[in-house]
Amino acid sequence: MNKSPLSLALLALLLGACASERVVLLPAADGSTGAVVVRDQQGELRLDQPYAALKRSLAANRPYQSSPAEVTERFAQALAAQPPRPSAYVLYFEAGGNVLTQESQAALASIRKEIAERPASEVMVIGHTDRVGNAELNDSLSLTRAEGIRDLLIESGVAVDKLEAVGRGERDPLVPTADDVDEPKNRRVEINVR
Repeated sequence: MNKSPLSLALLALLLGACASERVVLLPAADGSTGAVVVRDQQGELRLDQPYAALKRSLAANRPYQSSPAEVTERFAQALAAQPPRPSAYVLYFEAGGNVLTQESQAALASIRKEIAERPASEVMVIGHTDRVGNAELNDSLSLTRAEGIRDLLIESGVAVDKLEAVGRGERDPLVPTADDVDEPKNRRVEINVR
């Protein structure tokens, strides 16, 4: 059957009139919710509650309250195709060296396992120091800490090309202090996994 350009345009117009789309605001992993504003020629609508939704069509926009069950049912394939959410970890060190605290040593095993099992991950390992000592030595120590954790992750099966290690020295403290102040929370390695 040979269709004219006019009949194809009419068919597209008819199909377009039936088409609709949905916008659903999902909560973050911690339960918090941001907001999204949907704008079109009919005006704008702000969605700012968990599972607030809008069904958009050419005829009208219809706001409604979705639910976790509807999202799972309607969007299961799309949700399953998403990569895992980014993860962040912090490991702490004893003063003046490259030895993890006991608590951080205990946490490292589960962190290593999670990162090694994560498909197609990118891992940034960022070393930090407190402000005891001079800046040059702290730069070196922070890089040594980051590279040490990177090497442990490689031993766990994380591919070398997925890892990057950098040292920030004393430049990004969690707890701001004066020079030569021994602050345990600043002696750390941050592991960011995407």
